[in-house]
Amino acid sequence: MEKKETIGFVLIALILMVWMMYISPTPTPPKQQVSKSDSLTHLEKKVESISSSASPQISAEQIDSQQVGKFGKYFSHFGSGSEQVFHIETDLISADFTSKGGMLKKWELKKFTDWGKKNLVQLIENINDGDFSLLFSTTDGKIINTSDLYFSPNSKFNSITVSNNNEFTLDYILQISETKKLIRRYVFKNDEYGFRAENIFVEMQNIISGEEYQLVWEHGLHLTEYNSVDEAGFAKALAFTGGEEKEIDAAKVGETPKSDFSGTTDWVATNNKYFGIALIAKEPKAVGGFLHGVHLALDNHGVKEIYKVALKLPFKGTREEKTAVTVFLGPLDRGVLTSYNADLDKMLSLGWTWVVRPISEYFILPLFNGLHSFIPNYGIVLILFSVIIKIILHPLTKKSMNSMKKMQKLQPMIAEIKEKHKNDPTKINQATMKLYSEYGINPAGGCLPVVLQMPILFALFAVFRSTIDLRHATFAFWITDLSIPDTIFTLPFTIPIFNVTRISGLALMLGVTQFYQSRQTTADPSQKAMAY
Repeated sequence: MEKKETIGFVLIALILMVWMMYISPTPTPPKQQVSKSDSLTHLEKKVESISSSASPQISAEQIDSQQVGKFGKYFSHFGSGSEQVFHIETDLISADFTSKGGMLKKWELKKFTDWGKKNLVQLIENINDGDFSLLFSTTDGKIINTSDLYFSPNSKFNSITVSNNNEFTLDYILQISETKKLIRRYVFKNDEYGFRAENIFVEMQNIISGEEYQLVWEHGLHLTEYNSVDEAGFAKALAFTGGEEKEIDAAKVGETPKSDFSGTTDWVATNNKYFGIALIAKEPKAVGGFLHGVHLALDNHGVKEIYKVALKLPFKGTREEKTAVTVFLGPLDRGVLTSYNADLDKMLSLGWTWVVRPISEYFILPLFNGLHSFIPNYGIVLILFSVIIKIILHPLTKKSMNSMKKMQKLQPMIAEIKEKHKNDPTKINQATMKLYSEYGINPAGGCLPVVLQMPILFALFAVFRSTIDLRHATFAFWITDLSIPDTIFTLPFTIPIFNVTRISGLALMLGVTQFYQSRQTTADPSQKAMAY
């Protein structure tokens, strides 16, 4: 009878698969995922092209008038110019800076490739114009974003390579008058994922109004992973202010959370699954910050979350002022983050703060890294790691199993009690508790060990799904990336409800072994069908 049942279920499964293949429409080729910001940029360029071809020539006087109207009398002559790109390389990064805004235009990480494993990871989202600008108001009533202004670089070269223990300083200057100027200074070291940014205001006390200005990272981070939905699930913006962490998360389409706050602020940051940027206030501390996020839908069920972050920096109106900020722009590696001594490791998604995160930080990660120190293959590390965790949890598992077996032996007696007092729930409870007491059984004995295991299991889940060490780590055979599901073949259709097109070999193996185990451990013939 069991053989006939098995054959029947297999035939049903085959019929369903053939039927779904027959009725499913021919899949359309995937479209390139384009964010709304990219679409807007393309539209703006198209409008600009049409306008330039259809509109008459504008005179220099009209241009000057427009610039004064937009930038005011102090910055109007910086509103136009020629862009100069400066290239810099270290052992860790390859970057481009632009004189338009004195901003960062490209930032590639030499030790990391994108999901296709062909190109280096590039973190700048707005590659056409760049990112990382200053925002301030002027005494003639204008709000200036330096991304629109053309700076003069101090370097005589177009590129440089920083090696060994050397440093390099790049200045972008707005020379407003003989004595008044704004300098954006960048200091690079060879062994850092980032740079030191200094903003120097000379004789600007009669030009800058207010008691603060903002250092802004406006366009978030570029997508780096194949699965944009998974990547967006980790994306967020956060700040460390007043000794506490502040966070926003645009979790749903159309959500635009924001947080505008004042007070001593150490840093603001945004990150995706494996990479992040942080603006760390050094000299002096920031007086506040701003976080803003938006959740966008992309083609092919894709998702993108874009976060804008800003530091509010003090402006005291003295003859010469300088503020220094350390910019981190790199991998979410705990060793790298902790080296900044600024609690940047809070960017890591390691589980609930008070329960799971300490286990992740002080037990799971050290053990995981310790094993990898003498076992180079992360797949073998994971297997050995699971064995160690199984041994550690064995006493709790054994206690839970023993309690469950004792409870199973009492089931016939409990059934008799229920039949005897079926009209009196109070007597059923009293008789059942008395039975437990006589046989020395704790009703919660089977559940409590499981509950005690949960924080460790949650910590395992949090670490293994977010650690950058597993990104692009190979194991064996077809398993070439331990950070994503393995794929042995792709279906020519999409499985309804689950939206699945790729079949995972490991998941298939798990299903087969669980089915076999269930068949072997189920003693009651009436429950054999549950294995299916």
